[in-house]
Amino acid sequence: MAPGSKSGSALFLGLELATDQLRASIVDESLELIGVECVDFDTELSEYQTQGGIFTTPGDAYTTPVDMWVKALDFLLEKLTRNYDVARIKSIGGCAQHAVVWWKSTPIPSFPALDPRLPLHSQLPPNTFSLANTPVAQDTSAHTHALALEGLLGGPDLMAARVGTCANASLLAAQLLRIRESWTSDVWARTGKVQLASTFMGSMIVGEWVNMGEAEACATGMWSHAAGQGAPTQGHWDEGVLEIVGGSREEGRRIRGWLGEVDLASGRKVANVSRYLCERYGFEPDTIVTPFTSDYLSAYLSLCPSPGDAVLSFGPMDTLLAPAQHYLPTRLYSLFPHPAQDAGEKRRYIAMLTSRNADVPRALVRDMYTKSWSAFDRLVAIVPPGGSIGLDDKLFSFWLLQGDSYPLSHVKGIYRFETGIKVNEFRDLRANPRCLLESQVLSFRVRWSRMISTGVLGSNTNRNRGNVQTPGPSPISSSAPNSRATSLGLSFDPYDFSPLPIRVLVTGAAANFPSVANLVGDVFNAPVFMPNTQVDSAQVVPHRNAPANGFPGRASLGGAYFARWVWGKERSSGAAGSSAGRGLGGFEEEIRRLHGKRWVASGNTPLRTNVNGPLVVGNGGSGANSGTSTPYGHSRSGLGSTVFVEEEEDEVEEMERSGGMLNASVFAGGFADRDLGRDISRMRTLTGSTVDTTTSGGSGGPSTAFTTPDLGAGGASPGASGGAVVPQTTSLTPVTAMPTSDSEAQIGLAKVAEADVDAFMTYAAIVPEYCRLEGMLCKSLV
Repeated sequence: MAPGSKSGSALFLGLELATDQLRASIVDESLELIGVECVDFDTELSEYQTQGGIFTTPGDAYTTPVDMWVKALDFLLEKLTRNYDVARIKSIGGCAQHAVVWWKSTPIPSFPALDPRLPLHSQLPPNTFSLANTPVAQDTSAHTHALALEGLLGGPDLMAARVGTCANASLLAAQLLRIRESWTSDVWARTGKVQLASTFMGSMIVGEWVNMGEAEACATGMWSHAAGQGAPTQGHWDEGVLEIVGGSREEGRRIRGWLGEVDLASGRKVANVSRYLCERYGFEPDTIVTPFTSDYLSAYLSLCPSPGDAVLSFGPMDTLLAPAQHYLPTRLYSLFPHPAQDAGEKRRYIAMLTSRNADVPRALVRDMYTKSWSAFDRLVAIVPPGGSIGLDDKLFSFWLLQGDSYPLSHVKGIYRFETGIKVNEFRDLRANPRCLLESQVLSFRVRWSRMISTGVLGSNTNRNRGNVQTPGPSPISSSAPNSRATSLGLSFDPYDFSPLPIRVLVTGAAANFPSVANLVGDVFNAPVFMPNTQVDSAQVVPHRNAPANGFPGRASLGGAYFARWVWGKERSSGAAGSSAGRGLGGFEEEIRRLHGKRWVASGNTPLRTNVNGPLVVGNGGSGANSGTSTPYGHSRSGLGSTVFVEEEEDEVEEMERSGGMLNASVFAGGFADRDLGRDISRMRTLTGSTVDTTTSGGSGGPSTAFTTPDLGAGGASPGASGGAVVPQTTSLTPVTAMPTSDSEAQIGLAKVAEADVDAFMTYAAIVPEYCRLEGMLCKSLV
């Protein structure tokens, strides 16, 4: 079906308020991609002078103008109306970045009345909000307030047991506490309502106040969740926490009024679309609006993970999410109710691990030690695991530039270790890129093992790991796993991979690195899958988190899928015995059923990955638009051929001449023969990570708060005059799809890296020393 067709079947719209763009994805009843639109904040709303959609100031403050979001919604709705028949849209879902909107008390208690003759931004000017520029997820200025709140609640364990999470700077509770204590009193006094960005977007679409979902409430640090199917009480706002945040019982009650009620039933419609959207843009009055949620949860929904999967998203904040069967809150992770479930089904949850020290350290290491992302990636490929060929002289680094969550909440700085001793710099500078990436991925591997020991994910027995080696006695030792863990001083056996994820589903620009994709597969001993939409987008723009023109964002797709699911349930319940809704089940079950039905009906044709996007040719990409099931003919790693240019070769050779331990003789007769045999066959140039949350993609040129010199072959030089295109000196070759089974291909996933049990055992041997050094940092012993 051609995009923009003015007649046809039902359509479903997903909206995503990202840091750098406002995105929209449209799918049909079979979840085939029909339309993609976006508004890029830096290029299309340049009057706000943001970089990557945010303002940065010295220190830890990252803010964004709320008025810009309102104007972007005007622009996006105009694009949708111009290019698509919005009357065919039956349901709207969406999500937003983690941020807070502070409304002045003047439009309260009713949502402002909107005149369909005028755009939104003319009716909701900046003075509608008591805080015009609101902190975004990257902002860590409330970190000390989060730690203070944690201390007042008795520490991380007691806080997690009470509100489901321990201290982090993104908590709404910490942001509220900071505003009350550090800002002028007029901001607090003028405020009449506080909304998360997701419910703010939902309210704009519905035209009335929308309550936040329980998954959103659990991310505030003020909500007490009632677990269990037959829990004696429902979840509620914790009055004790509200009193601490407000400074008094009276102010605590005031905050309770700001927050409003919480919608405990996530699997149903919120309301119908507003009269304003119907009269101004042509939406049908019976178009339903579903609950809006966080962008990371919506992206999770778009991937339909199975029990035993892990969703690893790289970006300004790296996150690892996994399906959880039980509500067992601890300080080791954050826990949210599943955002798409019926009231009658067994309660399901999502466990999340986060790291704030993500894209920024990667970009900093790139700038400090290489000239390009390609050289960065090559160094990671040629340096052996642990930065050294020896078994007892591995290198470790911890780049903790921002206050992070437990267990590193009190640690800040850059730490390097050689032979267990803290050093200012590695003797061989080339080890820095690999050691950084290893530290970031190993952190998630260690925290996963600690998390799964709590039982929150449920039973992990009898897992069918497919092409991953089945669990068995470790080749390292025949002793019992518990005995081995005890002897190593750990709470888990690092050589036992049976509790680790069955599959790792990756998103984010850093996953486009061949080195990162392979490293994830090695550390977790699991195959790595990436959405086809990202595989193909990476062939066009490999270095940004934002998708290329015409390619959908995963979070907006998740909103569209959620809208389709709720619409199907509403139609089924209204059919009164008809067969219209047969086969409907839980969200993941229904989405897989719809994908499978489309797969069979289309003759095993992969999902469309873009609408009017650049053509992906050659060996690159997922093969999703080629009419073939899977792109065969690639090497084991699926990472294509090695492409290096002379400048990169000179750079690495120069580092080899000046390097310390890794001299020419080592390359000739040391790890080059023994350790790099596997890696050289998988060596690739970079697809880099975006350097900040802030990178913009979509329309116009890239915008970022940090320098990204190598923008890919054929890109425009920043200093070029007259619009001339200056050939780049760097050729980036992103990951490409390996042969992928139909079960993954039909839901839009492509395999990009294999499991490797030998490499896994190498990293398992590193884990005990990593944990020892991490413990020393947490105890301030170094």
